[in-house]
Amino acid sequence: MTSKMVVRQPQPMMYTQESDEWSSGICDCCQDVPGCCCAFWCLPCFACITSRDYGEPLCLPLLEIFSGFIPGITMSMRVNMRQRYRIRGTMCRDCVLSTFCCACSWCQMSREMKSRNVSVVMVGAKNT
Repeated sequence: MTSKMVVRQPQPMMYTQESDEWSSGICDCCQDVPGCCCAFWCLPCFACITSRDYGEPLCLPLLEIFSGFIPGITMSMRVNMRQRYRIRGTMCRDCVLSTFCCACSWCQMSREMKSRNVSVVMVGAKNT
């Protein structure tokens, strides 16, 4: 009679948000009051920090000074974030929100990054 011992190491597991909607609405500033206050009082600083945290160059949003009426960087970031996280929406809506609700748009993108920031959680690991 032979016995076989099977040793299995715990595997990392990731829990992700699989929604095709934004995790918060465009006007849900109460979910992140400090961030929204920062965006309201110093939008260029907030946009630069959010851009850096998203993996884009720090000063990229400052180029909107040269973009004219439609803020192209904000719109591009919004479209890219929708595509990365598979959020439903249209470029037309992104354009309108980026143009007329720029600070709220940056706040929503910041909240989205925070809500979708998934860390690897070890499940079933034992300390010996």
